[in-house]
Amino acid sequence: MTPFHGSYAPEDVTFLLKPAEVVLTDVAEKEALIQSGARHYSEMLSEERLPDARYLALYEAALARNAGRLKRDIAALAEAITARPETATSCTIISLARAGTPIGVLLRRALAARGVDVAHYSVSIIRGRGIDRVALAHIAAARGTQDAVFVDGWTGKGAITQELEASLADGSTGFAPFLAVVADPAGCASLAATSEDYLIPSGILGAIASGLVSRSVLSDDLVGEGEFHACRHLTEHAHADRSRAFIAAIADAAPSADPHPAWSPATAAASRKASAALVEALMAEFAVTNVNRIKPGIAEATRAVLRRLPQAVFVRDRRDEEVAHLLHLAAQMQVPVQERELGNYRAVTLIAKAGDAE
Repeated sequence: MTPFHGSYAPEDVTFLLKPAEVVLTDVAEKEALIQSGARHYSEMLSEERLPDARYLALYEAALARNAGRLKRDIAALAEAITARPETATSCTIISLARAGTPIGVLLRRALAARGVDVAHYSVSIIRGRGIDRVALAHIAAARGTQDAVFVDGWTGKGAITQELEASLADGSTGFAPFLAVVADPAGCASLAATSEDYLIPSGILGAIASGLVSRSVLSDDLVGEGEFHACRHLTEHAHADRSRAFIAAIADAAPSADPHPAWSPATAAASRKASAALVEALMAEFAVTNVNRIKPGIAEATRAVLRRLPQAVFVRDRRDEEVAHLLHLAAQMQVPVQERELGNYRAVTLIAKAGDAE
């Protein structure tokens, strides 16, 4: 299969994905099909529109505000990875496309600067369908399995962590489900830089901050036996691409010295308990029986508004700069916003129930 790097430099990442022509599905139709169980979310993509000028300005403000923090957090992850015997001198980063991809690029550079023999692949993992085993076999053949670290940007409520663990549980791939993230408000990562839910700027832009690559797609008509999971390569948005500019902005930033909540196995355990309690309380209050309708965390809440049909957005503090972009989106789409206590999270989106589906 032809190496595919999206819009990144070839040395920064190799996407183990199959670019394909994907027929786009209207958001409302997609939501009804997902919630009725007629189709799995991974079988469909909706059009990914470019953000308006106001949203881009809010992104730029977030980048200016948080670039130094993200740089420090990437350095903390790199230091923790090099402190592990398995990854002290060599590391294979397997980022989870697509949210993990920019983080994987940054981490690859940080590890290379520390003299580590490092390679970075980005692969598909799909809730309810598992990780792409064809991609993992490709990595195992090229690099082995012992120095692998799976990388994502953040945890929402832990669904992808559970999917990774379930996918690798039988031991047949040879990979261990060691997951490193920047922010772990759900408390379910193996390693993180912080337990705080903060705005990682690439998380709110989609394809134009992730190598012009769509969310991964898995359907029988697009993916044959022995092929990687599919994606769209959104070359039509090349003029608006900020993938390399995002990486450069973090590289050029001075590491932040401001204190913020650190991460440890003990803080993760507390976060995990608080996260589960919040999700359970929201489900009870709003009579939700499908947990997938609850999207906690700034990035997940944002993506739900951009890609799904939201019923409501909850924020901890309307005056918080970290949620300004989300309030802008909600106003555009006439989605009600409610200020409330959210524990570990700054924002949560509740997906609307589609008709009689649940």
